Amino acid sequence: MDQTRWPEKLPDAGWERGVPTSYLKDLVDHWRTGFDWRAVEARLNEYPQFTTDFDGTTIYFLHVRSPEPDAMPMIMTHGWPGSVVEFLDVIGPLTDPRAHGGDPADAFHLVIPSLPGFGFSGPNPNVGWNNPRTGRAWAELMSRLGYDRYLAQAADFGSGVSLALAGVDEEHLAGLHLNTLPTPPSGDPGELDDLDDEDRARLARSARFVRDLAGSMKLQATRPHTVAYALTDSPVGQLAWIAEKFKDWTDSATAPEDAVDRDRLLAIASIYWFTGTGGSSAQFYYEIAENLPINVSTGRYPAIKAPLGVAVFPHAPFVPIRRFADRDFPSIVHWSEFDRGGNFAALEEPDLFVEDVRAFRRLIKE
Repeated sequence: MDQTRWPEKLPDAGWERGVPTSYLKDLVDHWRTGFDWRAVEARLNEYPQFTTDFDGTTIYFLHVRSPEPDAMPMIMTHGWPGSVVEFLDVIGPLTDPRAHGGDPADAFHLVIPSLPGFGFSGPNPNVGWNNPRTGRAWAELMSRLGYDRYLAQAADFGSGVSLALAGVDEEHLAGLHLNTLPTPPSGDPGELDDLDDEDRARLARSARFVRDLAGSMKLQATRPHTVAYALTDSPVGQLAWIAEKFKDWTDSATAPEDAVDRDRLLAIASIYWFTGTGGSSAQFYYEIAENLPINVSTGRYPAIKAPLGVAVFPHAPFVPIRRFADRDFPSIVHWSEFDRGGNFAALEEPDLFVEDVRAFRRLIKE
């Protein structure tokens, strides 16, 4: 990284045109001289880790069993540019609430996989890994682990995978908790007539994402191979690609560190860089392009029967509108709205996240 060729004389525009050079140079310097990858390894190694194979594709996952014998199994799925390390701060409270001042009845057995082509699941040469196929793999994973009844929790890409999972394994999925749920209008102008100011602001936020903040989505959904060369060749390029999202999609005012610990951000970037999965993770966008928010249309969600819980964090790229959510998901049984937090809720606001997942779990019949 000390041989990086930096762009010269870019306009001083803050974050308006992307990651500022001054910010990135400082972050890269810390990555080189202050960041401790071995500490990240040690933290991950506190938990059992495994790999398994689905149709010739390797999937890495954490499997952390609770000490409570009646714990509820739950599979948790990250998004892009995410990683299993998003969940490190919530694993303890969720699996062992007794040791964290909680009720043992709220305990979970956790299964936390890396999406195909992401991180320790490794570069994935196989095409066709979209939401339904990944959902089927997750159902098979839970079956292989001996879990006959379980919950799913997810955000970002993970929400699409988990909605697909709800469709293919409704016999075993007891409930679904999401903190990403785009709720596009149906196209009927009358549907917008009596929206309040808050809901109109949410629509405007979604529109701004599609208009101004979805450049990486459009590139990766259409030309993932071309993007892959830069991400695989340059650690600084890979870091900038990720840092921008942690600024735009989190509850941050001046820099990603307003919302996310700097070393945790670098841990996520390091995993993409060390495993060479910047390009293969981009393939997921291509595979699910018709389901992306750049192509939103009502009715794109599968019908699900499982009870659904929704946690609304106001600084996520898409903030759902309740009436539109009820239109598409009549099985909503839990809806929470918070005054802080963004796309990476388990990482940004672990306490709020844990309490909301526990509250949803209490509504689920055994």
